[in-house]
Amino acid sequence: MKRVVVAGVLIGAALGMTGTVAAQSANLNAELLKDWTDQKAMMLKIADAMPEEKFSYKSTPPQRDYGQQILHVAGANVMYLRFFSGKATAPTINRTATAKAEILKALADSFDYGTALIKEQTDQSMMQTVQTNQYLGPSSHARVIYFLIGHTWDIYGQMAVYLRLNGVVPPASQRP
Repeated sequence: MKRVVVAGVLIGAALGMTGTVAAQSANLNAELLKDWTDQKAMMLKIADAMPEEKFSYKSTPPQRDYGQQILHVAGANVMYLRFFSGKATAPTINRTATAKAEILKALADSFDYGTALIKEQTDQSMMQTVQTNQYLGPSSHARVIYFLIGHTWDIYGQMAVYLRLNGVVPPASQRP
């Protein structure tokens, strides 16, 4: 009788853990969407923090200027998100734009495209592998999103330096 009770407890625990794992993985799209939309908000804040007359500022001559940094993020987002082959239409990014409003719109549009593609996915399709480029190689949809998030944080760090070199405190560092 004792063995039956122990076996029952072990089976119950195993079933309980299976439910926990399934519940945890069921949040993949919600977590990706939250991280993606949070990053959009942060990038739009830092992009808008630089005065328009400083969008052509470069920390050193071989570097991208501030506007080009933002367009680089927008362009990379669209380039890598196209590997999803989703229903959402990719925005056209004018990589030579110089006007602040056009650059901010390109950034927002690239993130909106990602939001639409994430919403098209299921947790299962997020784990499907797609062929990307030589740099990233075969990757799950989820990995593509997290690659873009990491890439964007890299550029965000460069943009924060550009702001500080121009006497502007980055939005994330501002205190009330």
